[in-house]
Amino acid sequence: MDLILLDMHLPDGHGLGLLQRLRAEGRPVDVIAVTSARDTEVVRRAVSQGVVLYLLKPFTFAAFRGKLEQYAEFRARLERSPADVVQDDVDQLFGALRARPTGEALPKGMSLDSLRAVVEALRQRPDGLSATEAASVVGVSRVTARRYLEHLADEGRVTRSPRYGGAGRPEVGYVWAATDGG
Repeated sequence: MDLILLDMHLPDGHGLGLLQRLRAEGRPVDVIAVTSARDTEVVRRAVSQGVVLYLLKPFTFAAFRGKLEQYAEFRARLERSPADVVQDDVDQLFGALRARPTGEALPKGMSLDSLRAVVEALRQRPDGLSATEAASVVGVSRVTARRYLEHLADEGRVTRSPRYGGAGRPEVGYVWAATDGG
């Protein structure tokens, strides 16, 4: 067994408990956490127990595939590595496990910095934001803000619903849905 996809919320216990038992048995298996566990302490403990990649639910198939491709690249590089490595070899091995260059997983024309700004704005407003409100907070056009909000909705990271109350057409409200817990 080379790889385990591990959820932290298991029916009969915590994923870190299972991982701790595997390590105590001397099993040097690689682990990718695929979980909704967002607690920083859980992430820290996962890394300290040798989790090589951590994928938060909900996620897209593209994100899942990306993590598996990163792991496959890491394993391929590991197999090709000489018995005695130099620092550059180690850096390249660990580099295979690092995030891809900015924007690679985003649709064309979207930037990671803008996406992070929209996410941060949503997280600070539990009641949610419209595209107009998000645009004002982030400092982008309403059309740009809506594009990022729709991307987040398509990924399941925000919920959208109509907002009624003013004259004219209702606005769409976006509320951060990626919450802590199971």
